[in-house]
Amino acid sequence: MFTSTRGFSRRRFLGGSAFALAAGALGMPFIRTARAQVPTFKAGVITSLSGDNILGGNLTKRGYDLWADAINAKGGVEVGGDRFKVEMFYGDDQSNPATGADAAERLIVQNEVDVLFGPYTSGSTIAVQPICQKYQVPMISGSAESPNVWKAKPEFNFGIIPAVDTTAGKSLAVLVKISNPTAKTIAVISVNEPFSKETGEGFRDGAKKAGLDLVAYELVPAEGDLTPVISKIAALKPDIVAVGGHEEPLINVVKTSKSLDFRPKALIMHYGVTDPAFAQALAADANGTCGVAVWLPSVPYKDDLFGTAKEFAEIAKKKSGHEPDYTEAACAASGLVFGDAIKRLGKKPALKPENRVALKDAIAETDIHTFYGPIKFEKDGNHYHDNIQPVPVLIQIQDGKTVAVGPKDAAAAALTYPLPTWK
Repeated sequence: MFTSTRGFSRRRFLGGSAFALAAGALGMPFIRTARAQVPTFKAGVITSLSGDNILGGNLTKRGYDLWADAINAKGGVEVGGDRFKVEMFYGDDQSNPATGADAAERLIVQNEVDVLFGPYTSGSTIAVQPICQKYQVPMISGSAESPNVWKAKPEFNFGIIPAVDTTAGKSLAVLVKISNPTAKTIAVISVNEPFSKETGEGFRDGAKKAGLDLVAYELVPAEGDLTPVISKIAALKPDIVAVGGHEEPLINVVKTSKSLDFRPKALIMHYGVTDPAFAQALAADANGTCGVAVWLPSVPYKDDLFGTAKEFAEIAKKKSGHEPDYTEAACAASGLVFGDAIKRLGKKPALKPENRVALKDAIAETDIHTFYGPIKFEKDGNHYHDNIQPVPVLIQIQDGKTVAVGPKDAAAAALTYPLPTWK
């Protein structure tokens, strides 16, 4: 039986008992639940179904549900030649890490889930990790991007999206490779708040690996006049300017650069370029800005459940009416990791406590190729249990549309480089 509910509901785990009591009082025969008749795997999803992060929370939910729908349509997860369907249970973190930890504990204790699928935000993910450790239940996180999640070396948590410090750095290598003439110098601007700072550090550290000369690294407040910083960087004439920040600071960088008549040969930002608000706020001035995506429908990956990346995107759009982004794709791929691990483990539902520990060990040995890309978890270092295998896709806004420009096998258009002057 596949059950989908919005948020965590007492009705889901009390309904059977209430019905049984009512049936006994009326002299009706007791009806066993579907789980008693046909064993199922129970998966708990913790994400933001309310609060400030509800939009991102819905992205993660859609991705996890896409996998559950697809695998259940095939009869369920395969174990020892038999198939077992998946039941989904939801815990709303209300966009609050502490609430997310409480929701995870309820899913484990009251719903007896076999596996958890992780929250939208890194903050909630970090808060849930001790709960996974306490109850020895593995979690597969399809959204968390902060390197701080993995620096803690979580034994029971596994990440699908590479941490932002790796994707930012790798994107510069892609940009340098396809730039003509080859870019040689870079300046990095980083907003002084956790996620943006981690992105800026990724650009800074990746510059050296990409063979770039770092001429400036500037930490700036989230709000305020950027004129002094942009003026300083303009005088250094870097080929590339890289920015770590959310939408508003990114927009301000472009506006300030234009006001000073400064345009580098390439402008790259990590988070925010794919947000429609960025292009809407800047109109034609957004053209030429590059960004980073971990996944796009144009990547050359496929698997047996979803088919190609393009076919997955078509399935997702048909169901929700929206083009899926890389977070939704990574969450769907989280289910593929669980299916592969449980098949190799060979344990049928319901899992015993020792089976869940063994499942964690099986997940740690994952080495698969999916529509999302390769998935293999690091076994040591600062990215312990994170999947840093995928090569980021370099995107660029061209004529108001976001297109992939690198690497070569994922490109849908040529990189505009160098960027034309504002005049």
